[in-house]
Amino acid sequence: MRRPPVRESRCVIKRHFFLVAAAVLLALMVVAAVFKVITSDDKSSQAPGAGGRHGGQQVSEAVVAVRPFSDQIRVLGVARGQRSVNVTSSTTELITRVLFADGQLVSAGAPLVELQAREEDAAIIEARANVNQAQREYDRYKALADRGVAPQVMLEQAETALETARASLQAAQARRGDRVIRAPFAGRVGLTTVTPGTLINPGAVIATLDDTSTIRVDFPLPERYLNLLRPGAPITATADAYGDAPFQGRIALIDTRVNEATRAATARAEFPNPGGRIRPGMLLRVVVQQGQRQTPAAPESAVQYEGAGAFVYRIAPGQNGSTAQRVEVETGAVENGFVEILSGVEPGERIVGSGLNRIQPGAPVSVAGAQRKSGAAQ
Repeated sequence: MRRPPVRESRCVIKRHFFLVAAAVLLALMVVAAVFKVITSDDKSSQAPGAGGRHGGQQVSEAVVAVRPFSDQIRVLGVARGQRSVNVTSSTTELITRVLFADGQLVSAGAPLVELQAREEDAAIIEARANVNQAQREYDRYKALADRGVAPQVMLEQAETALETARASLQAAQARRGDRVIRAPFAGRVGLTTVTPGTLINPGAVIATLDDTSTIRVDFPLPERYLNLLRPGAPITATADAYGDAPFQGRIALIDTRVNEATRAATARAEFPNPGGRIRPGMLLRVVVQQGQRQTPAAPESAVQYEGAGAFVYRIAPGQNGSTAQRVEVETGAVENGFVEILSGVEPGERIVGSGLNRIQPGAPVSVAGAQRKSGAAQ
């Protein structure tokens, strides 16, 4: 029988040795992993933040308490002048004179722009000539009638012709007056681009005119507040241009109809504006004060929002300590770091103050400082 070569037997022994070594190394790694898990569990169970024998996540505590909240209606509105108009022309014509400066304050009836009026000027000259001719005819027939030479009917015809000529002159002068565009009310003229020689068309804006002595602001008023507000109620507004500087005004009018889509009525507020600080078009934040109310509240950090709802974790006694009970709450206003609680929890109830995202409903919790207090009492 032929014996295997010595070289082949050595290779087989070496292969077996490596397999055994790999198996032993794998077993050692498994044992080390199990030991690490066991020791980490022991440490976590003994850690102070884990609650020790009381168990659970360590949390801070907050107490639901009654706090004052301001009854306010906060809305946005756009400032408008007491009266605002775009100055336009009713005809196509050349501008011959611009009688105002940009930003100028003008009085009611002040001329702003004069249009070319050659035809109107000619019509006035012709009408005046007709009046003069009719006046001479009337004077002549009156003198003849006084001497009994001319019949009375001729005098009456001359008088009628004179009155007609005078009426034609007045009409021509009125048409000439239409060539001067005047300010319909007192106010401030805005920027313009028209100059003498500009051809304007009907409806084209020559300038803007705003009466900013009083500013009007229209804003939506939810129908649930209609029974709370009346014309004359005080109102406050702020503008980004002036930071938190308030403007004091009053509610002037509330519309008679409620919008079916928004369920709100339009309210109009008026703000005195003697210095012209508020300009038409500014966005104003309108605040209507309705006094104060006392309601339960919780810190903002203790309220978790989920979709359209909100909840808190009530700290409730359990078999082995405290547990976190999830409670759905109805929230209201947010003011000075506190959330108004309309329903769900009552004043005096203990709730988790922060770290709500680390808690599961019904899980054991340990209130921070509770163990130190109990140890000091012992």
